[in-house]
Amino acid sequence: MRRHWFPKPYADLVAKLRVPAGFLMVAAFAAFSYPTGGSMALGLPVSLAGLALRAWAAGHLAKDRRLAVSGPYAFTRNPLYLGTLITALGLAVAGHSVGLAFLFLVLFAVVYLPAIELEEQHLNEILAGYPEFAARVPLLLPRWTSDFGPDSFSAALYRKNREYQAFMGWVAGVVWLTAKCLWRS
Repeated sequence: MRRHWFPKPYADLVAKLRVPAGFLMVAAFAAFSYPTGGSMALGLPVSLAGLALRAWAAGHLAKDRRLAVSGPYAFTRNPLYLGTLITALGLAVAGHSVGLAFLFLVLFAVVYLPAIELEEQHLNEILAGYPEFAARVPLLLPRWTSDFGPDSFSAALYRKNREYQAFMGWVAGVVWLTAKCLWRS
């Protein structure tokens, strides 16, 4: 039995704080972004890559029904969280704010890592083969593998997982940054 990073009561509490933490980030993003044309040119492609990773992962994920092992799940057990991290850091770069990047990294460590651990415990209990998968595939930082297998992306799963909401949020962020950049010039 592996040792847990966080006490269960803490992990349960912060898992419930994921959505409010997201709203906090949106408010901080709106208030403390100072985009320039250059910062947007650097950050938006990075954030779009994170969003694409999330979309790719969502198209492979049949939550609580079967173990996702294809697509990005061949490289990392948590491509949705990795995509969130990349997207947020890219938006912080686009917003020309080291403070936002730092805030997101702190929130990721305090809120998302315990949520990942809770999900790991849950998946270990309900999905056959999860311990072997976890032993083979890294938690967050991807590892290249030649055992990629067929990519079984499903647009229906993408829609069922409502990943289009992340895209709509990203578009709203880009519109905000663009307006703020134009207003500042």
